[in-house]
Amino acid sequence: MQTVLLVIYLMVVVALIGVVLIQRSEGGGLGIGGGSGFMSARGTANALTRTTAILATLFFIISLALGILARYESRPTDILDRIPAGNGATQGSGGGSVLDQLPGAAPVTPAPATTPAAPAPVDPNAVPNN
Repeated sequence: MQTVLLVIYLMVVVALIGVVLIQRSEGGGLGIGGGSGFMSARGTANALTRTTAILATLFFIISLALGILARYESRPTDILDRIPAGNGATQGSGGGSVLDQLPGAAPVTPAPATTPAAPAPVDPNAVPNN
């Protein structure tokens, strides 16, 4: 159902963009038309305005329907919920991350602690570097 609505939604979006671009703007813009044709300027404006209103209404209705369907969907929507708990916290490694569960991931070992080196003795006859 959601896929069907999404396809219809995309068709409405493309049609709405096309209808808006066809309309004549104040400065002429991308509007198609001229003085002559099978429809007068007034008739074209009314048909395009009505078509735009209908497509905009469909756009909002389908948007709301997709939002409601997504809200009440029973499947998990978070990709992290789909990853099985394997290598990380279940094996007692002190808690793992998603990256630890990737195939071929090497276990991370903490770096050994080092003691800071003792400062060099100060020479009273040295010239300051500042």
